[in-house]
Amino acid sequence: MKTLSIIVPCYNEEETVPLFYPAVEKIMNTIEGLEPEYWFVNDGSADKTLLKLRELHEQDPDHVHYISFSRNFGKESALYAGLQAATGDYVVVMDADLQDPPEFLPQMFQLLETGEYDCIGTRRVDRTGEAKFKSFLSDMFYKVVNKISSTQIVPGARDYRMMTRQMIDAVLSLKEYNRFSKGIFSWVGFRTKYLDYHNVERVAGETDWTTWKLFKYAMDGIADFSEAPLNMAVWLGTTSSIVALIGLIVVIIRKIVHPTSSILGWASLVCIILLLGGIQLLCLGVVGKYIGRIYAQVKERPIYIVQEKK
Repeated sequence: MKTLSIIVPCYNEEETVPLFYPAVEKIMNTIEGLEPEYWFVNDGSADKTLLKLRELHEQDPDHVHYISFSRNFGKESALYAGLQAATGDYVVVMDADLQDPPEFLPQMFQLLETGEYDCIGTRRVDRTGEAKFKSFLSDMFYKVVNKISSTQIVPGARDYRMMTRQMIDAVLSLKEYNRFSKGIFSWVGFRTKYLDYHNVERVAGETDWTTWKLFKYAMDGIADFSEAPLNMAVWLGTTSSIVALIGLIVVIIRKIVHPTSSILGWASLVCIILLLGGIQLLCLGVVGKYIGRIYAQVKERPIYIVQEKK
């Protein structure tokens, strides 16, 4: 009998947790030779999520466990905590809102059992029901990050994936403070197969992932797996310096050739100064972004703090 650790990050999921558990249990009961180990991670929820997790643990204390943070640390921290707690031969990451179809679990297990793969991931082939602007930003993120990073991320890839213990140990060996799991899963390598599916609506409740949060998450992903923004800052600085030098030479030559001519263009001069100043601030901001991540790493603060664990 092998064990499957099911990692479920939760943030304000009081409506979905009671629906998630029986839905997954129904599927798990059809898989022979596999015993579930649930690890729900309460990421500082402001609703009654923790209460629902306590109730689930009381119903099935042998299989259902939970970790509750002292505050909201973010999904990446919750995911990391679940991976650290998992003891199963295989580990799967799932969202509590059932947008990750449990029906894939038997197929994932069968494919891993063949020994041909180390990870079975999932990929959404469409975003039906999602705001068009949010879908556009998501598509652009994958295009940009795959062009500027050596770590390729499959477009539409979800965190929903089943992995072997060897791959989990490799993921946990990365101790970075700022974590971007989609990139980490790709960076560690291993043989991965993706299962395609159409977008599934949340079973209940509303998502906390606003467009702004997704944008910040995307920027973190780019900063974690690419130095292209730093290179861009260097090229912008170099280009503006060369243009300024050429302009200075033109002004000097013109003054020598036409000593009496006056150089007009106060408005254009102000625009040029503002442009160069903006480029400098942009470059400083890019460099500051990376320095900030170094600062967070060297402080060695814990990625999360546990308040309660069962």
